[in-house]
Amino acid sequence: MQRVDLVVPVKRLVAAKTRLRDPAGDPDRHTRLALALTLDTVAAARAAQRVRAVVVVTADRTVAATLRESGVEVADDPLVGLNAAYDRGARLLRERDPGTAIGALQADLPALRPAELDAAVAAALAAGGRAFTADAEGTGTTFLLAAGGVALEPRFGGGSAQRHRASGSVPLDGAWPSLRRDVDTPADLAAAVRLGVGAHTRAALAAV
Repeated sequence: MQRVDLVVPVKRLVAAKTRLRDPAGDPDRHTRLALALTLDTVAAARAAQRVRAVVVVTADRTVAATLRESGVEVADDPLVGLNAAYDRGARLLRERDPGTAIGALQADLPALRPAELDAAVAAALAAGGRAFTADAEGTGTTFLLAAGGVALEPRFGGGSAQRHRASGSVPLDGAWPSLRRDVDTPADLAAAVRLGVGAHTRAALAAV
């Protein structure tokens, strides 16, 4: 069974998930929630059978320290944009193993199921070249994979699904609701909770 290496960029917590922030609420609770989304995403990715390694790219000291305590490799974010962070992680992984398949995974998938990620990886490898999974709305991208020897060419950001498709990346059509359910808004978070979020997100929400 072929396994892949994943890159997961994480923003600084103070700037992350601004649409989930309550202007009248406790900012510390917001940062705990933002961190929890990442921790559940990374934990699910590491539990996937088809994932060999996960590298988190971040400039946030709390994120870095928390993940390193769990044995996750962390690289410094160059802070020149999300796609540059993906590129940095991909370079690090390809320096170690030039033939590895590289996956780019968003950090806000708190309901992610390892089995669904495994299924998407298998489908992407079968497609060859580059393949991606659109988000639940069909406009964004939650997962992109480049086969061994193929450049990652991330085009994340608003409307990224169309940009990935236009660049030659193959859209994957599996259902995979937990992989497609990224969280940017309170409605997204409610949808993720209905799917079943991980322990970190449950604890953060219970504290609120």
